[in-house]
Amino acid sequence: MNTAGHSKATAPRGLELTPFRGLRYDPDRVGSLAAVTSPPYDVVVRPDGLHHLQSADPHNIVRLILPEAAAPEERNAQAAETLRRWRAEGVLTPDPEPGLYVYEQRDGDGLEQRGVIGALRVSEPDEHLVLPHEDVMPHIVADRADLMRATSANLEPLLLTYRGDDTTAGTAGLIERTAGRPPLLATTTEDGVHHRLWPVTDPAGLAVIRDELSAHQALIADGHHRWATYRRLRAEHPSPSPWDHGLVLLVDTARYPLRVRAIHRLLHGLPVARALRALDGFFFRVRRLDLPLPKAMDALAEAAEEGNAFLLTGDDGAFHLVDRPDPALLDRTVPVDRPEAWRTLDATVLHATLLDHVWRVPDDPAHIAYIHDTAATVDKARRDGGTAVLMHPVHEDVVRELARQGVTMPRKSTSFGPKPASGLVLRALDL
Repeated sequence: MNTAGHSKATAPRGLELTPFRGLRYDPDRVGSLAAVTSPPYDVVVRPDGLHHLQSADPHNIVRLILPEAAAPEERNAQAAETLRRWRAEGVLTPDPEPGLYVYEQRDGDGLEQRGVIGALRVSEPDEHLVLPHEDVMPHIVADRADLMRATSANLEPLLLTYRGDDTTAGTAGLIERTAGRPPLLATTTEDGVHHRLWPVTDPAGLAVIRDELSAHQALIADGHHRWATYRRLRAEHPSPSPWDHGLVLLVDTARYPLRVRAIHRLLHGLPVARALRALDGFFFRVRRLDLPLPKAMDALAEAAEEGNAFLLTGDDGAFHLVDRPDPALLDRTVPVDRPEAWRTLDATVLHATLLDHVWRVPDDPAHIAYIHDTAATVDKARRDGGTAVLMHPVHEDVVRELARQGVTMPRKSTSFGPKPASGLVLRALDL
């Protein structure tokens, strides 16, 4: 029976994290667990990163989350057939009983993050339980919904955060005790991050997590489009059904603060020389920096302490620091019906002022790519002749406070991490 598919008649008062039977790779059937994992689908740099992952192992999870074919219908059918075949061949096998999973990530720079993976009840916005902080793009939600329908699976967990306190001490203690036991799986991915996973099947432990989280709300750190997809699919299926829940990783950021990084923009059809010429007369300060990337990013961080700042680069091989926008220009171009914290965001000024007013670049995939990796953004701009707009990250407290006010940031404004690796545990809706 799919435990996550049978909700109680009375809606819970808060977050409801439910055990499920995880679908996992059999280590004896793949080259290595690290070789079959992937970053989340929207972090993979295409096509180079996608092809690299495909060649790492014939069973890499990207063949499910980013299938390649000529048409969308073919891609989704291919993913569904691949998942069916891997399950039939025993490449992916279900765990024997439902549970939650404690998940740990550690790197060589002192980062340690632990959280709990489970099937979360999909709530409605007016319940104020799962708080988005960014808008979504409808075509991506439609694409993810088509893939989930075809595979009847949650292929990778969202990253949600909550602020733990004395009321979640039992959950925090359970996570720490669990992490002291031998793990169900352990692997180190190519980026040097160590991943470990433990099952939690003890009824008493599951009850502690369920009861304590029911008094809390969560912020979507990563996975806005997949959460919107969960909501769409839940609405399509009469309840109770397995679609009432979606796969998530919940992290207590009071104990394990996330790293917040920027998501950069690549403007495909706008050469950097033209972008700079368009800034003439629009009252930004523009300075050329003949510096290596790390030092140019340091200069961006320093400028961002005083206000809005962006770093442009392209096929000219230099960086251009754009800052100190004219307040009168911002007054004319930035909407006034939002809080001051939203109006002064770099992403707000980029989209409302630079993209819409100065450069007149439509916000669609044909004109803008969103890339998490800084070096990859620079390389693609210099190779393809577009303009890379490098951003400085927003502080988590600003994100959370805007979300609590019900104010969404411009899409792809932040990148919280570390993100859970895709491929360590999946949720098939027929289990």
